[in-house]
Amino acid sequence: MGALAFEFATAGQILFGRGLVERLGKLTAAQGSRALVIGGRDPKRWENVVQLLEAAHVQSESCAVAGEPTVERVAELVEQGRRFKAEVIIGIGGGSAIDSAKAVAGLFNNPGQVSDYLEVVGAGKPLTQPGLPWFALPTTAGTGAEVTKNAVLDVPSHRQKVSLRSPLLFARTALVDPALTDDLPQPITLATGMDALTQLIEAFTTWRAQPLTDGFCELGISLSARSLRLACNETTPAVRDDLALASLLSGMALANAGLGIVHGFAGPIGGAFGAPHGSICAALLPAAEAINLQALQEREPANPALDRYRRVAQILTGDAGAKPYDGVEWLAQFSHDLRVPRLSDLGIRQTDFADIISKTKTASSTKANPIQLTEAELEEILVRAG
Repeated sequence: MGALAFEFATAGQILFGRGLVERLGKLTAAQGSRALVIGGRDPKRWENVVQLLEAAHVQSESCAVAGEPTVERVAELVEQGRRFKAEVIIGIGGGSAIDSAKAVAGLFNNPGQVSDYLEVVGAGKPLTQPGLPWFALPTTAGTGAEVTKNAVLDVPSHRQKVSLRSPLLFARTALVDPALTDDLPQPITLATGMDALTQLIEAFTTWRAQPLTDGFCELGISLSARSLRLACNETTPAVRDDLALASLLSGMALANAGLGIVHGFAGPIGGAFGAPHGSICAALLPAAEAINLQALQEREPANPALDRYRRVAQILTGDAGAKPYDGVEWLAQFSHDLRVPRLSDLGIRQTDFADIISKTKTASSTKANPIQLTEAELEEILVRAG
C-alpha cells in the first residue's frame, strides 16, 4: 500500500436493527411528500412500506422490477418518477430493486440517456447534478447495495452487466432491518450469503485494501462462517441478524476497497446467461481463490495478499495455524455440502469461455485483483468452476 492514505465513503446514515423499518415514514417525510417506491417482483413484500408512508402523509406510487434491472427499465422508471413529480425514491428488495432505485435517484436530475453514464459499454460520463434523496431497505442479505455507490445494470444489447458509478449515488439512509430477511427461502439465502462472503474476501485481499475496510471484512467473514450454513438449514433471528450485518459490512468494504476476479467474471456471465449473481460468485469463489494463491506464490511470493489469504483461512476454519490453502478447502467443502451449483448448472459451456474471458479482462473488479492473472489462469478458473 505504500504510505498510508485512504478514502472512505458510505451512505449518509445507516440504521441497523429489528423493527427499524417502522421509522421509514417519518424519515421519508423529512425529505419530501411524494415518494416513488421501487420493489421486487412480489408487491406483498413492500405493502408495509406503502402503509408506513400513508401514515406519515407521504403520497406514493409503486413499481416493480422483475429480474435484473436493464438500462431500458431504469429509463422507464426515471420517466415515471418525473411524471409523478417524485421528491424521494425508496428501494426495497434485493440487489436488483435497490440498484434500480439508486440509478433512478441518481439519473433523475441529470440529462441524457442511461448509457451516457455507464462504464465499459457506455460513454462513462460523470453524473454532475445531485439526484433525489433515496432510501434503501434490503430484503436479502448479500449484495450490500444499500451502502455502495454503483448500480449494476444489465445491458442486453451487449450481453453484459456493467455499473453506473458515482459518489452521488450513495443512499440518504440505508435502513437494514434483518426481520425483512427472515422468510427468505434456502436457495436465495445461500446465493446471497455467498455473494456477501465473496465480497468480503475479495475486498480484504485486493491491492486496494485499507485499514477501515479490513476490520469490516474480518468481522463479516467471521459472521458468514458461523451463520451461513445454519441459515440454510434451521434459521433463527440471531442467524439472520449475522448475515444481514455481514452483507452490510461487505457493501461498505467493496465500495471503498474494490473487489477481485470473481466479480470480474460475474458481470459478463450474468449479462450473457441471466444466472443469479450470487450463484455465479458461489460457483467461482473456491477456484478463483486457488488460482490467485497459485499465481501469487509463483510470481509474487512477497505480495502481502498471501498473508491476507492466510488470515481468511484462519477465520473460516477457526484454526489460528491455518494456511492459505486451508481456506480454499473450507470453501470447496462448504460448496459441496450445500450443493452450490456449478457453472455448467447455470448454462455455461466451455465454448463460452473465450467470450467471457475477453469481457472479464476489461471489468473494473478484475483490475483490483491482488495479482494480474494470465489468460490461461482465467480459463483455469472457469474450468475448475465448471
